[in-house]
Amino acid sequence: MNQKIYKSADEAITDVCDGATIMFGGFGLCGIPENLIAALKKKGTKNLTCISNNAGVSDFGLGLVMANHQIKKMIASYVGENDIFEKQFLSGELEVELCPQGTFSERIRAGGAGIPAFYTATGVGTLVAEGKETKTFDGRVYLMERALKADFAFVKAWKGDSYGNLIYRKTTRNFNPMMATAAKVTIAEVEEIVPLGSLEPDQIHTPGIYVKRLIKGEKYVKRIENKTVAVNP
Repeated sequence: MNQKIYKSADEAITDVCDGATIMFGGFGLCGIPENLIAALKKKGTKNLTCISNNAGVSDFGLGLVMANHQIKKMIASYVGENDIFEKQFLSGELEVELCPQGTFSERIRAGGAGIPAFYTATGVGTLVAEGKETKTFDGRVYLMERALKADFAFVKAWKGDSYGNLIYRKTTRNFNPMMATAAKVTIAEVEEIVPLGSLEPDQIHTPGIYVKRLIKGEKYVKRIENKTVAVNP
């Protein structure tokens, strides 16, 4: 068996322990690692620090892990449409670090590139800046933001080959490629595993060198976060 290909999501996350820091690809419910999230809920690992653009909704995505009281801290940009998130934050159960979305993305990219910190004008003079170092460049104040890294990254791709090279489909690319570079162990779930050499090199979004484990996901729901349908006149 290929050393990177695992039989199931349960097998791929065996060593995810209590207190781990995990990045989750996806934007809302688009391009999320559904099978790995389900396996994490089943495993019951607790006191997790989760880095994700948002926390899904109360009954799907990362919200399932949150409903199971497995998350200690969320580092995120958008926290709407999840009433469980709201209740756990207001009760003091959940620690939250909110981060402007562009800064959030750059912190992950910096983590993958080996850049420990960077300066940005975003957030200066707001609550985001509390306790952070500032510096003036060319007469403008900038805020120092630290890079984000994780023990594990759970990402979702459309196709992957046996070496772990990944291709994402359309907007499901979102945060997945950046997170794949910023963790000690990147675990990818894909809709289809193809033989090595089947993917056009110029089309590969995440090189296999970043991917440690690969699974073929099953039963994708691909839910729409908030579906609005216009009335036909």
